[in-house]
Parts: sequence; C-alpha cells; structure tokens
Amino acid sequence: MRILLSTIGTRGDVQPLVAIALALQALDQEVRLCVPPDFCDWIESLGMFVIPIGPELRSTGKANSSAARPTPEQRWQMMQDTVATQFATIAAAAQDCDAIVGATALQIAAPSIAEKMRIPYVFVAYCPIVLPSPHHAPPVLGTLGDTPIPIKNDYRDLWVQDAQRWNDLWGSLLNSHRVSLGLPPVSEVRRHILTDQPWLAADPTLAPWPDPLDQSIFQPGAWILPDERPLSPELEAFLDAGEPPVYFGFGSIRAPENFSQVMVTSTRAIGRRAILSQGWADLSLVDHEPDCLVIGEVNQQALFKRVAAIVHHGGAGTTTTAMLAGAPQVVIPQMYDQHYWAQRIHNLGIGIAHAPGTPTSDSLTIALQLALQPDMATRAQSIATTVQRNGTQTAAQRLITRF
Repeated sequence: MRILLSTIGTRGDVQPLVAIALALQALDQEVRLCVPPDFCDWIESLGMFVIPIGPELRSTGKANSSAARPTPEQRWQMMQDTVATQFATIAAAAQDCDAIVGATALQIAAPSIAEKMRIPYVFVAYCPIVLPSPHHAPPVLGTLGDTPIPIKNDYRDLWVQDAQRWNDLWGSLLNSHRVSLGLPPVSEVRRHILTDQPWLAADPTLAPWPDPLDQSIFQPGAWILPDERPLSPELEAFLDAGEPPVYFGFGSIRAPENFSQVMVTSTRAIGRRAILSQGWADLSLVDHEPDCLVIGEVNQQALFKRVAAIVHHGGAGTTTTAMLAGAPQVVIPQMYDQHYWAQRIHNLGIGIAHAPGTPTSDSLTIALQLALQPDMATRAQSIATTVQRNGTQTAAQRLITRF
C-alpha cells in the first residue's frame, strides 16, 4: 500500500505526519510526504521520500513591524497561487498512491484530488475545535494576540458563520479547479475539506471529543514521534549545574514583543534559571549571565523531563510533549487553537493559562509562581501517566485495515 501524507504548515503540523509515516513503514507500507520545503532535508535524512509544496515558511516566525500588510488584491492573488500550487503539487505527488491523508484545514486541494483519482481520503485534525461541534467554538483566526471567543452554552451560530466564511474565502477558487478536473462544484467547502468522518489525532485526556456518542470521529490518540537524540554537552552541563530551570519556547510562531527581556526578568524574580529556545523567531538572551542558556533544535521529550516548568505558546505538539513529561506549564496563547490548549491545561490543573498576547514581567512572574507550586507539579506528574502512547500505531493499523 502506498500512502501520501500531506500538510501545509509548520513543525507542529509536519511532525505528527512523520510519526505516522515511520509507523506505516514499520508495517511494510510505502509512504510519501508532501510538506513545506523547510522540512524536506529532515525527512529525507529519515529515509523517506518527500515532495516540497509551496514556499519556505521559516521567515513567518520573525516579527517585521515595517512590513506592509498585503492589500485585498495581493491577498486574493496569494490565495489563488496557494490553491493552484496545491492542486498541481498534490496531484503529482499522489500518482500511484492508494490513499491520501491530509492534516490541517488548509488542505483545499487534497480531497478533490483523491476524489478524481477514486482513492480514499482521510482528514486529520490535531485539536478538537478544528471540527464542528455545538460544544465548542471554531478556532480563532487572525493576527497574533487574538482573544478567545467568550464561553457560551451552544456554539451552533458561530459554526454557521464559520461555514459561510469558508465558502466566501475558498468556494470560487476550489470549484474552478474542480471544474477543470471534471468534478462537480461543492456547496459546502468546510464539510468537503474536513469530510464527514474526520480523525482526531489528540490525546483523549488532554483533548477529548466533547460528544462521546458521536461515532463519526475516530480518535486514536496523539501522533508522537519518538526522539532518541541526546542532549548537547553544553545543555547537559547547564542542567547539572543547579536546580531544574524554566524552559521558554514559542516554536514556529512569532514570540511576543520583548519576550526575551520579560523571560529573564521573571525567572530572576523567582530565583530560577532559564532555558530559552530560539525557535523560528531567533530569540536571543539580553545578557551573558550564567543563569540563562539559549538553545536551538532539541529533544524536547528528554529536556522537558528535567525542567521545573515549561512556558510556551500552546501548540498542540508542545502541549502534549509537556504533558507527557509531567512538567507544569504556563501557556501564553497567541492565535488559532492555542487558546483551547491554554484552557485545557488550566482545566486539568497542570498549568496556568496566561492571558493572550504579550506578557509583562509581573504577569509572567505571577504565572510562574503559581505553576511552580508543589501541588501543580504533583498533578502534572499524575496526569502524565494517563497519556495514550500508542496513538500513532493505532492510527497506522486503522489505515491499513480500512483501505
């Protein structure tokens, strides 16, 4: 069986697909990956075939206040180019494949290509709120620092508005390409992309589907990529030189303004050391004192077990890895599903949901003081034992047996 795994997104979108690709290979299945070019060298080093799609994304992690926002005409042209690239690239990548698995909701072309080729298509979400439910709101879309949608008893009206937004944004572009393929137009873009039977690759304790009676959602658990890389000698020496430090990282997104200064001030205010991950924002330290260390790419699974707390943006992968390590978290959400993950950490009692946007030294100091309370660490360690660790293998087996 030959399966195409496709996503348009950053590391948090790509890494789960790499995890299931390796699981499928271990079951003697052939895989191809179609991902942004930022990740091609890494995937090829793992011995897998990869096809780049679209432009490099790394520059999106760096703040550029001088950059002008695109005009409506420029934005429309970018959308046209994105959809055209998807249809051309995924169609070529899917040749001779027996199924397509698409992750993230920007898979505009993949379900239509699968339909044209008459092969199965599976849409995978990494967070429940990507999928419609009256029990939660759609994900927040827009710029960094967006605020979450207020809590309501029923969110059906927001999902109706969300469906219309999908139609308005992508309907004409999608259907023009479908017509060129000899396919009928679709009237509900979101439903077409997400499908009627999507998969939810998220841990059921951390991110449960809100309606347990809904049999249309398959939730195998999070797709976790095992990481056996050793920590660098410099990092090992830093960890051994004192009590467990606080880790700060914002992954592939832009960090809040002056985050490095806020980080240093807040950790020193509570008498702690700090590790700062550069991420795509290329964060750096404000001085060269020995109580702080800046690092690049690292084995988070190993590092998170040795820190006192983890301060991050609330990406699905980082939240799951931190939960798996049993470390308290402080989540500073910026956009999309990050507000959901911050609230889940709060609800589970394993961390602090900081206000969205840019933290101050005082606000982050208070959040860290709360997260570092002994009962928070005890709760985090207890919840870590509930994480399902076989989600990737379960999903791989399901793909094989289903198709």
